[in-house]
Amino acid sequence: MSSPSISSRQFELIEAAGKILSKSGVGGLTIKNLAKEMGFAESAVYRHFDSKEAVVVAMLDYLAKNIEERLRQVISPQKNPGENLKAAFQNHLAFFAVHPHFVVAVFSDGLMEESEKINAAILRIMQVNRNHLLPLVSQGQQQGLFTDAIPAEDLTHILMGAFRLQMFKWRVANFQFDISEKGEHLISNLLKIMQPCKN
Repeated sequence: MSSPSISSRQFELIEAAGKILSKSGVGGLTIKNLAKEMGFAESAVYRHFDSKEAVVVAMLDYLAKNIEERLRQVISPQKNPGENLKAAFQNHLAFFAVHPHFVVAVFSDGLMEESEKINAAILRIMQVNRNHLLPLVSQGQQQGLFTDAIPAEDLTHILMGAFRLQMFKWRVANFQFDISEKGEHLISNLLKIMQPCKN
């Protein structure tokens, strides 16, 4: 599952960092705690990352690249925009169902205050999602599948915001409910809301 740009050991470290962030928040993520989670000496962690910030940035960069790759694979010109939007969100749900500890990056809980580098990495994730979703919304409007009473940019923000809120609720519930089922319900309702009004 690791990206070509990071080593398998670095991937294990960012996964462990995600687990610590999920359990203990930003304050709980330290090189000492990361070493303890991995069963390493601190010096072994420093061989891969020189700071807590570097670990978080690597995790966010991995997610941005992972999202880019996954969405490129599931969005297809053979599907209509509604089908592609549904496929994109279903793909996100499937990924986070397997990797719940990365959910912290979806809504950036506490991370935005950490550093400019982390802020920039979070914005990259948001931009990757926007770059894939906005064209689908625009196409859907052009084809009469989605309402054009709301600008495509705003509809895209509504979609992304609703998804982030659903993931936030899942995390607050300590991942205890079926995110795939809840997410499917949300996607279906969002697509209904986006349909043009019938006179």
